[in-house]
Amino acid sequence: MTIERPNRNAILFLGPDEIKGLISMEEAVAAIEQGYREADEFPIGNAPRRRVHSPEGVRVSNFPGGIPGLGVIGSLTRAEMVSHEGENQSYPYREHPVYLLWNSATAKLDGMMMGEIFDDRTGFTSIMAFRTGATTGVGVKALSREDSHVFGLFGSGGQAVNKILAINAVRDIHKVKVYSRNPANRLAFCEKMALMIGKEIVPVETPEEVIKGSDVVISATDSNVPVFDGSLIEPGQHVVTVVGSNSALVEGGWLKSGRRENDDELVRRADVIVVNHVESVTMEKQAGLYDPMQQGIITEDDIHSLGSVLAGTHPGRTSDEQITYHFNNNGTAAADMALAKIVFERAKLDGRGTELDIPVPGMQ
Repeated sequence: MTIERPNRNAILFLGPDEIKGLISMEEAVAAIEQGYREADEFPIGNAPRRRVHSPEGVRVSNFPGGIPGLGVIGSLTRAEMVSHEGENQSYPYREHPVYLLWNSATAKLDGMMMGEIFDDRTGFTSIMAFRTGATTGVGVKALSREDSHVFGLFGSGGQAVNKILAINAVRDIHKVKVYSRNPANRLAFCEKMALMIGKEIVPVETPEEVIKGSDVVISATDSNVPVFDGSLIEPGQHVVTVVGSNSALVEGGWLKSGRRENDDELVRRADVIVVNHVESVTMEKQAGLYDPMQQGIITEDDIHSLGSVLAGTHPGRTSDEQITYHFNNNGTAAADMALAKIVFERAKLDGRGTELDIPVPGMQ
């Protein structure tokens, strides 16, 4: 009996308007937790972020990998114009991110997506802000004390919005103290977020107030330099920073030294240091941890993956007095493809998108 194979494939394409409103921050935290746990269990399923730059400052980032438990392997690719203004980094233009989703068992290209994924409560934010916020939530759940109720936050932009949604998904918030450079932005941010989640969100006047008495301290800024004094960190606190830049910014002449939100003292005092991807620290010379390594403050053996804590191969926090530090150093496909797969499947069930009729390879 001869079985005839179809000579055409139907590939679903989803545009920016067709992927809206399909995932919440709570669901994103759960999906990314699964993604990083599986990344530790099957390390060759994910590779470090790779970036290339044009002389004019355009940066293209690629995140390859997959999650076997979700049946997906693929990549996220995005381009953006990067600008530096003194101690801060900005993005004058960001193009829609593009996702390619292959079936991890058959190699068939199931679909392509273009656009930002975000929680409807926030309105439009970048996938970088949404995914980074959700990853922060995964780290807070895994490493902060379970009785963490008071949070200190540096920043009042899109990253900060998603950080609050993420911690609200994993901990019972009693208060969030917020500091940013612009008092008017700070106040408006706190008012907006208090209404959004129904919790006490208050502006404070100094970085010291953010840290003092907080259970978790989170930095969500575009800073190129340390945001706070690590000697102020208190025993038992969980600390998060999100700037994990790459050496190309220095090598290309845009910065004199690598970007970092943390100082050496925080690294020196941290009892547990966790990153999203260990190899990226040295491959990209990410200054927040790479510089302390070069100075002998820590070694690479002191740095552990978030996935290892989730999979139980590293114990994470072992006492309430420990200072835990999540250097949320860069996104990986373990996070991006987890989010994309959920959104893609929901869009398909909802009848969204356009089917592209593509020849099966070798049967044109």
